Amino acid sequence: MTDTTTRPEVPDRLSSNSRSPFYNEDFFEYEIGILLNGKERTNVEEYCISEGWIKIPSPKALDRRGQPLLMTQKGKVEAFYS
Repeated sequence: MTDTTTRPEVPDRLSSNSRSPFYNEDFFEYEIGILLNGKERTNVEEYCISEGWIKIPSPKALDRRGQPLLMTQKGKVEAFYS
C-alpha cells in the first residue's frame, strides 16, 4: 500500500490550544513529534522553530481559569511527522 496523500510542511509555529491564534486543526490529523536539543518531548503545548522555544504545562500550577500555566524552555527545536 502506498500513501498517495502528501503531508503539508511542518509549520514554524504551532499550538495545540484551540484558543491560540497559532492553532491549526489540519496539522493534528498527523502525529507531530518535537525534539528539543536532540531529546524528544511528548508534552509540548506550543512550539516555535525560528525563535527556538517550546511551551510545556506546569505539573501543578493553574491559572485563574483552571488551565495549567505554561513554562518556556529554549534550545534547538525540530518538528517532524511521526
